[in-house]
Amino acid sequence: MIICAGDSEQFDFAKPMGIGLIDMSINLTRECLLNRPSSIIFIGSAGSYGNRDIFDIVESCRASNIENSFFATKAYTPIRDTVLYIDNNNVSHETIVNSSNYITTDFNLSKHYLSKGIEIENMEFYSVLKVAKEFNIPAFGVFVVTNYCNENAHADFITNHKEAMKKLTQYIKKREKI
Repeated sequence: MIICAGDSEQFDFAKPMGIGLIDMSINLTRECLLNRPSSIIFIGSAGSYGNRDIFDIVESCRASNIENSFFATKAYTPIRDTVLYIDNNNVSHETIVNSSNYITTDFNLSKHYLSKGIEIENMEFYSVLKVAKEFNIPAFGVFVVTNYCNENAHADFITNHKEAMKKLTQYIKKREKI
């Protein structure tokens, strides 16, 4: 099953599940309970912490849930699985995708993410892997970089979004033979 967040990121071959960590978790859990998929492919946009360029396509089966305040030692978490990994021999496990309900706009924070092996951020992916892991369903994500995580993140996202969605659609249709 191919899924996406929805709203401005909808595709004719993907089922929208909701924007952000919470909506994605609720709707994907419901889908797994009612119509369990054999596998899950999440597709969407991502911001780069600096190692990936605009319009790069990135595949991953690892996600983290780290908030920016963690790097300023202004927060802690009792959650043990802040980095999730779903074993998938066909997809990179080196690239970690960070998920938060907030978009990073301070490029100075990028070095902290990069030092932990985290290269891009996407709001939903951690939820996707958490649900997939709970249901023991193979899963991975395919992302297109729309912006850098800096003060221009939103403006660059808006500017690059249409072209990025075209590139992601072409990639998925070729990869999955849709």
